Amino acid sequence: MALTYLHTMVRVKDLDASMAFFKLLGMEETRRHDSEGGRFSLIFMAPPDQPECPVELTYNWDGDDALPSDSRHFGHLAYRVDNIYEMCQHLMDNGVTINRPPRDGHMAFVRSPDNISIELLQAGDALAPAEPWASMENTGHW
Repeated sequence: MALTYLHTMVRVKDLDASMAFFKLLGMEETRRHDSEGGRFSLIFMAPPDQPECPVELTYNWDGDDALPSDSRHFGHLAYRVDNIYEMCQHLMDNGVTINRPPRDGHMAFVRSPDNISIELLQAGDALAPAEPWASMENTGHW
């Protein structure tokens, strides 16, 4: 019996803010389903070269009081990046808090507007430690 990865689904409270965050990571919308009857939207976003690995953003038009205050019940999403320092700087320049800076040149954590933990991993070998990352403290939870 074969098993095929389809997607990871996360509920979002502010669709525009969430989509903007995933676009900052370099993702693009690959598919969308809007349900008038169900009053929800499903937006699939993925890296341009990996459309088969999407994140499904589920947005309930009338709000979603069932969302937990901390969306950590599933763990985190993880993405490999070409240059972790450049990605973290790009995110910071756009107002994203780096919760766990890439002090080791290998791993960082950020959170989406819906408090979803995102792990960023350096492709290949870790980069040499560099400032301001090497001495930057953790911020909040990751």
